[in-house]
Amino acid sequence: MNGIGRERYGESVGERKPRRMMSTGDSPALSPDSVPAPAVWPTPGEFTDFEAVRASGATAARRPTLDGMELEVRHLRALCAIADAGSLHQAARRLGVSQPSLTTQLRRIEKTLGAELFCRERTGCRPTLLGRAVLIRARPLVDGMTALVSDAKAEADAVRASGPRLRIGSTASRVVGGWLRRLRLRLPDTDISLRVDVSAGALLRTVEAGGLDVAFVHEVEGCPLTVPEGLTQRVLLDREPQFVCMARDHPAAARPVVDLGDLAADRWMVDPTVDGEWDGLRRVLDEAGLAPTVLHGDYLTAASLVVLGEAVAPCQPTSGPRDDMAIRPLRDDPLAVRLLLVSRPGADMGTVYAELEAAYREAAHRAAGYHQWLLRNRSPLVASP
Repeated sequence: MNGIGRERYGESVGERKPRRMMSTGDSPALSPDSVPAPAVWPTPGEFTDFEAVRASGATAARRPTLDGMELEVRHLRALCAIADAGSLHQAARRLGVSQPSLTTQLRRIEKTLGAELFCRERTGCRPTLLGRAVLIRARPLVDGMTALVSDAKAEADAVRASGPRLRIGSTASRVVGGWLRRLRLRLPDTDISLRVDVSAGALLRTVEAGGLDVAFVHEVEGCPLTVPEGLTQRVLLDREPQFVCMARDHPAAARPVVDLGDLAADRWMVDPTVDGEWDGLRRVLDEAGLAPTVLHGDYLTAASLVVLGEAVAPCQPTSGPRDDMAIRPLRDDPLAVRLLLVSRPGADMGTVYAELEAAYREAAHRAAGYHQWLLRNRSPLVASP
């Protein structure tokens, strides 16, 4: 939820293209192409492997019918993505394909194996008994191939490199530009690369696999990240408040601090593909006893809707001022994230962390509203950069 999802509105590296927005009443996991309801299987959790599937006496909805397709790693990766995302819609976005295309691919995989691997429900997709058994064997294969490709590329890069290198990953943030500039000045002989990803979890897994040296990520309050064992963590900020952006002529924009209740009648917009984004906002709204309409979409689209007064959205406190948009803190800071720098074991991250801290302090001072918040809360970040 870093803002709730890191850099929002058009100046981040690796920005995502606009996506169709949908209300929470929609069911993105369902489509006209959805496969019919699966055959009846034993209760989830009763069995976890193929022997258990056979022992259960469960039968597939149809006899196995091979159409000449051979399963490949990309097919297994698609199955893992569907299981992790919990819906075909979100899995398709993560894989960079259309939902109809992914639905067709899943149907072909299921046709090849002779049974449904996922139950299609209104709330998303849930693995069947056979699906769980397939996933147990698929994940090590997918992870192994990912590691193989990553290691091979790393070796190739090492061969081509004439000097030291630093591979940085980050969820989108206003801080990234200044951080990268500082590092290039501080480490002129180092080959520095940057990868920006909407998913903090994906970046952490890439660090674990050796594809990145360090990742700057945010952890939504109440939605802890799973940090792979062995990685080193340093906390940049234990609790960064998330502000809210609204149209300039919004009634609440006239106040320096906004109550959640002042936005109860507004439509909120959130990007559910950002780790913890939707869950974090929903938790805060529920605790406040609010049930506003929530739109799902990317934050580039959100910016245009906010300017027109069609929605409000969480945003990073370091977001710069805009003539067409008001950015205000929320009273008592109900939305917050923790900022972490995670690196591979044994890596010397002293300089990297120092420059990140300095870049963050600069960004905080440039954002007038956040600077005032820091002064009110007597943060050490108000010291001169």
